[in-house]
Amino acid sequence: MGYFSDLPTVRYEGPESRNPLAFRYYQPDRLVLGKPMVEHLRPAVCYWHSFCWPGSDVFGPGTFTRPWLTLGDGLDAAKAKADDAFDFFQKLTIPYFAFHDVDAVSLGNNLTEARSNLDAIADYFAQKMQQTGVKLLWGTANLFSHPRYQAGGATNPDPAIFAYAAGQVRNMLEVTHRLGGKNYVLWGGREGYDTLLNTDMRQELDQLGRFLNLVVEHKHKIGFKGTILIEPKPCEPTKHQYDFDAATVHALLAKYGLLGEVKLNLEVNHATLAGHSFEHEVAYALGYGLLGSVDLNRGDPQNGWDTDQFQNDIQETTLVLYRLLHAGGLDTGGFNFDAKVRRQSIDAVDMLHGHVGGLDLLARALLNAEALLADGQLPGFVANRYAGWKSGPGADILAGKLSLVEIADQAVAAPVPHPVSGRQEMLENLVQRFI
Repeated sequence: MGYFSDLPTVRYEGPESRNPLAFRYYQPDRLVLGKPMVEHLRPAVCYWHSFCWPGSDVFGPGTFTRPWLTLGDGLDAAKAKADDAFDFFQKLTIPYFAFHDVDAVSLGNNLTEARSNLDAIADYFAQKMQQTGVKLLWGTANLFSHPRYQAGGATNPDPAIFAYAAGQVRNMLEVTHRLGGKNYVLWGGREGYDTLLNTDMRQELDQLGRFLNLVVEHKHKIGFKGTILIEPKPCEPTKHQYDFDAATVHALLAKYGLLGEVKLNLEVNHATLAGHSFEHEVAYALGYGLLGSVDLNRGDPQNGWDTDQFQNDIQETTLVLYRLLHAGGLDTGGFNFDAKVRRQSIDAVDMLHGHVGGLDLLARALLNAEALLADGQLPGFVANRYAGWKSGPGADILAGKLSLVEIADQAVAAPVPHPVSGRQEMLENLVQRFI
C-alpha cells in the first residue's frame, strides 16, 4: 500500500460542491478562448516541497512522517519516493511535474556518481511517465544546497567549483531533454553576495554571463527544443542576488547576448520579496517577450521571507491570467505549484488539500480573466488612454522624426494641455465585478 492509497482521485463536481477534495472550477477539457483549460495552465507539482521537505524549519526538525524520508538515499529509496509521487500526481489528475536533480536521487560523491545515479532514476521516471501520462514541465540542477556552493556555483571565486556546477547542469539538462521536458530552469540561489568586502561584482557577473551562454550552447548542441529559463529572486539566502527581478535579468540577458535565448520563470513570492506585485513582474516580462513560465505560490505579508504557501489571492491571480490571455498565453511554460503545506499539516490528505485549492483557484482565475477580456472595458480604456501615441505627433516622436526643438515648438503652438483622470477607482470596481 502506498502513502496516498487511501485518498480519492479528485474529480470536478461544480461550483456548488461542498466536497473539499473535489474541483469546483478545474475542468481540464473545458474550452477557454478555444483552447482546453489544461493547455492554458499546464499545472505541475514540484518534487522538492512535496516529496523532499521534511517539515523542518530553523527552530526545529521535520514534523512529517513520509515513508520515503526514512529509507536512506539509495536508488531503491529514490524509486519508492517516485512510486508515491506518481501515485499522488494521478490522485490529483495533474498533467505535469518539475524537479531538481537532488530531489530525485542522491548525487553521490562526485560527478561520475551523480551522472550514473541521475541516469538510473531518469530511466525509472521514464517508465512512470509512460505508465501514467504525466509529463515533465521542467528540470533544474540544485547549485545552492551543497556546502561547495556556499559562495555560489556560476559566480564562485573558485573556477573548479564553476566547473563542477557546469558538470551538474550538463547532466540535468541532458536528462531533462531525454524525459521530454518543456523547459530547463536556472535558479541562482547563491549567485550573489552577502558582503561586498570579499566580492568582485563585475567578475562574478561576467562568470554568470559566460555560464548562461555555455548552457545555451549545450542546449543547441544536444537538440533540446525547450526553453531555458531564469528564475528571479532578490535575496535569501544571500543578501543580494544577481537575478533580483525581471528587469534586472532583462539587463543581464541584454549585456551577455542572451535575448531570444533565455526567458523568465517568475515566482509570486519572489516578486513580493523584490517589492513588486506579481502582476508587475508578469506585465514587465510580457512587455519584453520574456515570460516563459510561472511558479505559483504566495508569501505571508507578516513574514519577510519566502514562505512558499499555496496561492489564495483570487484577485491577483485573475489579473495575472488576464494579462496572459491578453498577450496570447504561455508558450512552453506552465504553472508550477512551488508551494508547500504548513509544518503542522502532517497528514497525506493535507498535501492533496493544498494542491486542490491551488489548482481550483488557478482555474477560477482563468475563467474570471476570460470574462474580463470578453467584457472589453479594461483593454479598451487602456488603449484609449494611450491613443495619442499611435498616430500624429505622438507617433512621430516615438519614431524619432522630431527633434527636441520641433517637439517644443509644437507645444508652443498647441492649446495648453489639461490632465485627464486615470479612473483608478472605476477600474478597480470593474475588476471586482469579475472576481
